[in-house]
Amino acid sequence: MTQQDDNVLGNYLRERRQRLDAAKLGYTLLRRRTPGLRREEVAVRACVSTTWYTWLEQGRGGAPSEEVLERLARALELSAAERDHLFLLAQNRLPGVTWQAGVDVSPSLQRVLDSMENTPALVKTAEWQVVAWNRAATKVFVDYAELPPAQRNILLMMFRNEEMKERLPDWYKVTRGMVANFRADVARTGASKHVRALVEELCEMSDTFRQLWQSQEVSQHGEGIKQLWLPDEGVLELEYSTFAVEGKPGLSLVVFNPRQQHDRDCVARMMACP
Repeated sequence: MTQQDDNVLGNYLRERRQRLDAAKLGYTLLRRRTPGLRREEVAVRACVSTTWYTWLEQGRGGAPSEEVLERLARALELSAAERDHLFLLAQNRLPGVTWQAGVDVSPSLQRVLDSMENTPALVKTAEWQVVAWNRAATKVFVDYAELPPAQRNILLMMFRNEEMKERLPDWYKVTRGMVANFRADVARTGASKHVRALVEELCEMSDTFRQLWQSQEVSQHGEGIKQLWLPDEGVLELEYSTFAVEGKPGLSLVVFNPRQQHDRDCVARMMACP
């Protein structure tokens, strides 16, 4: 393997630079021997010195900072996937996530939810706001469509509704895990500053939440078992699994699979009701 082959970051930058349309970006095409932008033009767009950028392409520039990588990504007009790849090559990690408000659920993702007829499933944001669900979720948990959007927050429902304490045999254990997961989610997606009002509201309404939040516990449990007590059925056990939604870092798909035949029969009876 040659030294050029080892310079994966420099090779990537060079290839991305050469694929840019100079004319479209307002540069003259006269006296250009190679396609794309020149090194000095990329350096100006990224607000770095031409010498340093040249060294970077040659594998001599050292590890760029996160701020410089972000400027290079914009200068080279990288897509989200290309930006991720740039960070992996330069720092062996993905870039930090920028919080996004109002993330939409695509029609195809909604069809995935609807295809799970007897399996409750929902999509939630990093703030634990439910933004999509299937019919099974409305039968087993709550009819989200009947709630105003502001009240479709899982944490608000858990700590505001006294009925939830009766439906969850291990309510405190569940809520403790939820708060720890919630803290991790908002930090991971850069939403910490944007959930202050929600956290303040929860602290005011629930001493339990305030104590759990102040405990600073953090965890990420993507799967487990949830138990629900139903007046006519007894205890319903659901195995839940959480999946990241590709390209939407603020969204998670949560699937609740009935654990045993008794649980499957229970959900089927609930689904049979109009």
